Amino acid sequence: MEQTASESLDSIIPMPGHPPVAETGYSAGDQSEDHFIRRDGVEFAGSHLILDLWEARHLDDLQRMDRALREAVEVCGATLLHLHLHHFTPSGGISGVAVLAESHISVHSWPERDFAAFDIFMCGDARPEMAIPVLKQAFSPRRMEVRDLMRGVVR
Repeated sequence: MEQTASESLDSIIPMPGHPPVAETGYSAGDQSEDHFIRRDGVEFAGSHLILDLWEARHLDDLQRMDRALREAVEVCGATLLHLHLHHFTPSGGISGVAVLAESHISVHSWPERDFAAFDIFMCGDARPEMAIPVLKQAFSPRRMEVRDLMRGVVR
């Protein structure tokens, strides 16, 4: 399922000054310990958000990237196991991954093109959609594209 950033935010995250949205349909799998998710009658391993930020700022700021990823992990209700970021020179681009008990968040940035690509993959009770406003605030993109993929659909 492909959504624009606006559709994704409006349908999942309550916005200040607007009435709360209906139940998102995200929940942990029944009583299984494998942390599969059930949404709208579909059982799957995890939600994988593909997030493209265009005309974004601060994409070469290693400390800002570190803070943004740590905050995203926290607001999603995930558990950080390890965070590794690599700062490229001379472009200033950053590549890295936050390894989570619930899966991962990865980033690749191209500051020379004002573009960053984030992958946010989580299972269980974690709420990956909550990372979107954190990353939006940290990098101020003028345009965002969000795709939501259900990984490991049980058929």
